[in-house]
Amino acid sequence: MVLGMLYILSAPSGAGKTSLIQALLKNKMFYDLKVAISHTTRTKRPSENHAEHYYFISHDEFYQMIKKNAFIEYVKVFDDYYGTSYQSIEQIISKGMDVFLDIDWQGAQQIYKKKMQACSIFILPPSKEALNYRLLSRGQDSNATISKRMVHAVSEMMHYVEYDYLIVNNEFDIALLDLKTIICGERLRLNNQIIRHEQLIAALLTH
Repeated sequence: MVLGMLYILSAPSGAGKTSLIQALLKNKMFYDLKVAISHTTRTKRPSENHAEHYYFISHDEFYQMIKKNAFIEYVKVFDDYYGTSYQSIEQIISKGMDVFLDIDWQGAQQIYKKKMQACSIFILPPSKEALNYRLLSRGQDSNATISKRMVHAVSEMMHYVEYDYLIVNNEFDIALLDLKTIICGERLRLNNQIIRHEQLIAALLTH
C-alpha cells in the first residue's frame, strides 16, 4: 500500500493559505486528503469543537507529550502551546491519505531536523500592497496591529527558500491549480506508482 504524503504549507497571514486549503478539500479529486489537527493548550472558543478544530489539552498534558517526544513540531505563542503529534499524522498517512500541515517556517524547520519525508510549499502574495489590502479588508485588526503583521510577514517571507515549492497567489484559481499540480506530481512519483500499479507492471513486462 502506498503511504500518504505529508505536505507542509506556510505563508504570511493574508496570503490566502487557508482559503486555498479549504478550496482544495472541497474538490472530489482530492477526497483522500486531510488537514492535520493540532494540539493546543489555549481555551476552546464557543464555535470550536474538540478533535475537530484542535485537540484541547492542559499545559500539564502538553508538557508530558513534549517529554515523550510525541510532537513532530510545536511552538509556544504567548502563554499557550500548539503542536502536531506523530500519532495524528501517522494515523492518516498509514491509510494512504495525504495530510496538510498548516504551520510556519519554525515548525517546518523542526520537521526538517527530524528527517521526516514531507513536501513543503510556501505561498507568497503578489505584492506588499495586496497583502496589506487583504489584511485591511478582513476588518478584524486595528491599523497598528496590521502594521505589526506586515513587519512579521516580511520576516516570514524571507524563509521561502527553505521550501520545495513556491506559489504566488495573485489570481486565486491559478494558485489553486498550482497547488493541485504539485499534489498530482507527487502522487505520480515513480516509487509510489510502482507500488500502486505493481500487478499491472508485472503483467505488462511478462514475456
